[in-house]
Amino acid sequence: MKNDFSDPLTKMDPLGYGSGTGSNFSFAYDNAAFSDRILTIQIVPNSKSDGEGCSSTAGDLDRKRKRRREETSKQNDADVLTQREDEVLNCTMLDTEFLAYENQDEEAVAIAEESSSGVEMTTDHPGGGVASKSTDSFTYLNSAAALSVKTIRINSAILAAQSPFFYKLFSNGMRESESEKQLVTVQIYASEEAAFIKLLQFMYSNTLSTITATAMLDVLMAADKFEVASCMRHCSRLLLNLPMTCESASLFLNLPSSVSITDAVQPLLDAAKQFLAAHFKDITKFQVEVLNLPIAGFEAVLCNDDLQVASEDVVYDFVLKWARTHYPNLEERREILGSRLCHLIRFPYMTCSKLRKVLTCNDFDPELASKNVLGALFFKAEAPHRQRLLVAEEGNASCSSFVERAYKFRPIKVVNFELPFQHCIVYLDLKRQECNNLFPAGRIYSQAFHLGGQVFHLSAHCNMDQQNSFHWFGMFLSMQEKGLETFTVDFDFAALTTLSEDYLSRYKGSHTFTRGKGDGFRNLVGIPWTTFIAEGSVYFINGILRVRAVLTVRQ
Repeated sequence: MKNDFSDPLTKMDPLGYGSGTGSNFSFAYDNAAFSDRILTIQIVPNSKSDGEGCSSTAGDLDRKRKRRREETSKQNDADVLTQREDEVLNCTMLDTEFLAYENQDEEAVAIAEESSSGVEMTTDHPGGGVASKSTDSFTYLNSAAALSVKTIRINSAILAAQSPFFYKLFSNGMRESESEKQLVTVQIYASEEAAFIKLLQFMYSNTLSTITATAMLDVLMAADKFEVASCMRHCSRLLLNLPMTCESASLFLNLPSSVSITDAVQPLLDAAKQFLAAHFKDITKFQVEVLNLPIAGFEAVLCNDDLQVASEDVVYDFVLKWARTHYPNLEERREILGSRLCHLIRFPYMTCSKLRKVLTCNDFDPELASKNVLGALFFKAEAPHRQRLLVAEEGNASCSSFVERAYKFRPIKVVNFELPFQHCIVYLDLKRQECNNLFPAGRIYSQAFHLGGQVFHLSAHCNMDQQNSFHWFGMFLSMQEKGLETFTVDFDFAALTTLSEDYLSRYKGSHTFTRGKGDGFRNLVGIPWTTFIAEGSVYFINGILRVRAVLTVRQ
């Protein structure tokens, strides 16, 4: 019969790190009969930085976030900046100044192993290896005296099997007599004491009695410091089973970088990103909350293809607002925009007027701004099939700059002419699902565009006929409520079908527009809605309805 104690070795990598033994040795915890070392835990005061406590625990991170939120809420909530777009968009953004987000690195933990012969060994940081040997008295990492000292009997084999850090510490080459008990000294901050004890207990039992999210995060960070990957995975699984909230998701994404890059917690981070992306799907409804997110959470929100915004212009303004809030220093702001945030803005779907502003925006490096604007303009100029190829090429990217979001105002392609008379050609593409969503009485608006100094937009409608017996697909042209009192335009609406190689004119007309008024045709394609939207409809090419409007200013 196979010995039970040999089973774990078959489950582990050569040293067993990260997998855990799966066995319960809780009976040996702090038990003299099964221990060969004595662990001395020296507890020192939390470090101070700008008046803040040591930020090495989840509780500290949580308190900092709450304090920033409370200070923000005390500011004048009525101070609202209304950002009116040059075109059809109106996006209201709060003008409150927020505190810059603090990201403090954790200080290292000093550890020394002492023998009765007076030899001392120290490490710069858990897992960092032996740094020096000395017969001097033990030197703390910080100058504060220990608040208290605790001792626990430990089994070096159990700890070494769970942690590369302890394996290195116990196999440092020292050779004391078997009669001598080796003393292993660990220095931790007071805020880490409870989590460290829980970690030691886990290394024996492979279970945790901790139930709160904050306490489990503290254990997770302690496990990262002492390289106990099995505990990190265990904590991650437990946290995944708890109800996700905006606060907990932000805490997960606000973990120190040493933790967040570990594979063991990646499922937890992915779940937090997905939760924030879904919760803040409409960022205009949660402006203050989104502006307070840490950068990892902010990135998760902006990577969402289903982000509900009026247009990509709004996303651009929001990114600038977040960057100016968290990085008031221009040099730092340029660096974070270039390295982390710029690729989240989908420049090809911004309006041309906003792209012009990008070129003169001081927040971006001029070379980076020019590169993104040129790339956007080239994409706009590409034929539809070439655009689809570019989107497909980025299909595996986590955040594609060529993928169109669920904009409230649909992107368009506009070609303007000044001679021999003022006119423009506007191309509007609608997906089948977008058209489906119009039924029974919906409408979709295009982005705004200029003609003769006036601002217009197209709109697609689902209409009932006068006898209320059929629904139709209609197309309309409207002028914004500013500028001249009246403005006369000739227009020609056309659609592309599978039966033709070019757009077929469906409706021509002339209309004198007044502010905020429009004109068009209630039945653009001349067939009932059910026939128009049905599978096999000649008006949908690869699932896309392609409409063209030729607009001419009447002299």
